[in-house]
Amino acid sequence: MENLEQCVIDAVSYIKSVVPFKPDIAIVSGKYLETLVYELQNPIEIPYGELPYFKGDNGKLVFGQIYDKNVVIMVGNVHYYEGYSMQDVVFPIRVFALLGIEDIIFTTSAGGISPKYKTGDIVLITDHINLSFESPLRGPNCSILGNRFPSLKDCYSKSLMDVAKKVSYEIGVNLQEGVYAFVTGPQYETNAEVKMLSTLGASMVGMSTVPEVIAATHSGMEILALACITNSAGDLGDMPERNEILESASKIEEDYKAIVMDTIKKIVIETEG
Repeated sequence: MENLEQCVIDAVSYIKSVVPFKPDIAIVSGKYLETLVYELQNPIEIPYGELPYFKGDNGKLVFGQIYDKNVVIMVGNVHYYEGYSMQDVVFPIRVFALLGIEDIIFTTSAGGISPKYKTGDIVLITDHINLSFESPLRGPNCSILGNRFPSLKDCYSKSLMDVAKKVSYEIGVNLQEGVYAFVTGPQYETNAEVKMLSTLGASMVGMSTVPEVIAATHSGMEILALACITNSAGDLGDMPERNEILESASKIEEDYKAIVMDTIKKIVIETEG
């Protein structure tokens, strides 16, 4: 992407010309959580095709309010395995950062490696392992967003994780915790690879989220990431078809949505308090 900083500035300028408020929270919704947009008050929808430098045919940004908090929901993110560059994958996150967004919530799906997980569990991502050995920060530094060498040691916000754990307990959802391994895909793992991931300390594996988390950390955002366990890689059995994975994710949509909504509500209360 030529002149990355100017591309980000141009995209932000366009959004500001359409949206009359500054969002405080961004939500990157997995395909199974797209109905979250129906919870928005006064929604303003911008398809990716209208947004400068955004990739993807069917994605959109939807701006509005949840519990009177200004938010933007990203529906339809592009993936590295689709052939997009790392710069394309994380471009929306950089736009969010320059818009002044402070908190970002990622929702994703993952294959469970840990035997304690079952299909349908929601897992709080407490750390990750980047097995792509690629970084969206490679190349010229986007200095308007962050420093050249950001630390990822505590990239997942302890305060937001505490909020998510609290609201999950209050609504009766058993929120698991674990380490997410990022692989490029799109093929699923071999038996030997699953064993290797477990040995490395990963409790789940997926093909997204980590590049975006790196970009968000670079920009100084507070990060919360939640994964839906849509299939078990840990049993070393046959992997399900893609439609089966999405079907299993949809079964826990309401719990997923409740955690995100109540987390935002807690953020609002704490901000106003």
